Amino acid sequence: MSIDGVVVVDKPAGCTSHDVVAMCRRIFGQKKVGHGGTLDPDATGVLVVALGRATRLLRFLAPLPKSYVAEVVLGSATSTLDDSGEVLATFDMSGLGLADVVVAAARFVGNIEQIPPMVSAVQVGGRRLHELARAGIEVERAARPVTIHRIEVSPGSAPGVFRIEVDCSSGTYVRSLAADLGTALGGGAHLRRLRRTAVGPFTDGVALDDMGPDHVLPPAVAVGHLAAVPADEAMAEAVSYGRPLDIDWVGKGPWAVVDGVGALLAVYERTDDGRIKPAVVLRPH
Repeated sequence: MSIDGVVVVDKPAGCTSHDVVAMCRRIFGQKKVGHGGTLDPDATGVLVVALGRATRLLRFLAPLPKSYVAEVVLGSATSTLDDSGEVLATFDMSGLGLADVVVAAARFVGNIEQIPPMVSAVQVGGRRLHELARAGIEVERAARPVTIHRIEVSPGSAPGVFRIEVDCSSGTYVRSLAADLGTALGGGAHLRRLRRTAVGPFTDGVALDDMGPDHVLPPAVAVGHLAAVPADEAMAEAVSYGRPLDIDWVGKGPWAVVDGVGALLAVYERTDDGRIKPAVVLRPH
């Protein structure tokens, strides 16, 4: 029996996002399983996993903003920009305090550009950067625009270590942010203890050992951030066939079309020629 919906997993350290997907396949007995945004193996926290037909909704989850907490360790730069890598350089930054880090961090709030780290999942020439990195190959990467909505800095767990809370756009690399912060302070830094605390509205993950059918959220929840459009009987019939809708909805969309009890029927988008057409139909005729 197919299970269609999403689960919010509290990813443990030491496993990849793909490992979590494989575990969810076993837990729920599903073949179609996917995740809504990679987390580093050493990172923990919120990972949204889609099951069954809800995997078709993952592209609407990918752009959601993310929130993180982590620690920035001043005084050493590493090959991976976090504490799993080899120390490449050390710096005496003992004279810097909380006020210095707060001022430097504030410069990164807003629209900035980041160079993806070599240990990221970005593809260059058909291969993921982390695959090239493991083979000892480093390639040139183009900077990408991201947005940092908020950075809060507080004392960390040791001298020279600072806790950061970050709200940012999808595609932001917090390890790159830590390294760039170290450079801005006149030395170097790396990241440790990264935890994702939110993906859009999703904040509370469930441990894999506790995961079960009761934790599956309906597909409508996965796209709860989209404008919802209730369908009457005639519209629901048209939607079930995947027909374009001759309706002048406001905005660019996408729109979540729901039935009378709030169950998701489809997601519609406006095309370049202005038509309202289905992107995903969950309940075909």
